[in-house]
Amino acid sequence: MRNINSIPHSDPLAFFLTWTAYGSWLPGDGRGWADGRGRLHGPEPLRAAVARRHMAEKPVTFDRSQRVAVEAAIVAHCHVRGWYLHALQCRLQHVHVVVTAVGRAPIDVMTQLKSWCTRAPNEIADSRGAAPRTRWWTEGGSKRRIFHDGDLASVITYVQECQGVPVQAPIAAER
Repeated sequence: MRNINSIPHSDPLAFFLTWTAYGSWLPGDGRGWADGRGRLHGPEPLRAAVARRHMAEKPVTFDRSQRVAVEAAIVAHCHVRGWYLHALQCRLQHVHVVVTAVGRAPIDVMTQLKSWCTRAPNEIADSRGAAPRTRWWTEGGSKRRIFHDGDLASVITYVQECQGVPVQAPIAAER
């Protein structure tokens, strides 16, 4: 008898999307980095120094209220679009989303979510009297298609529970 977790689907069950905050993971980064074609590279200190010098704004690190606002924007947009949100977590310098968006390409889903997420922290900045930022996110991001039930369960668990020691409890779980 076959294990149901191993049955592949012809269309993705979900997308596992990850994108980083502006300036948090530059080309040449000491942790390694991916280029625009998804090729992985090792640390390149000179490239990282050049990328830092070319930054238009300071790197982003989200505070708690910004993280809450980013997550609320994602929840609201998924609701408006009729997308099923499996898991979500906005960290200090990146966001993970596991979402089913039937008939959509992962790049389209990521682009829409990043756009909506830009409004949220800018509204907080405005309420604090700070100038809005132009850049909150790096270009692109990881767009994994999930085809197996077991893989979907694994990425949901990863997003909800395996992000290291949380700064505070995951925000999405508090709602």
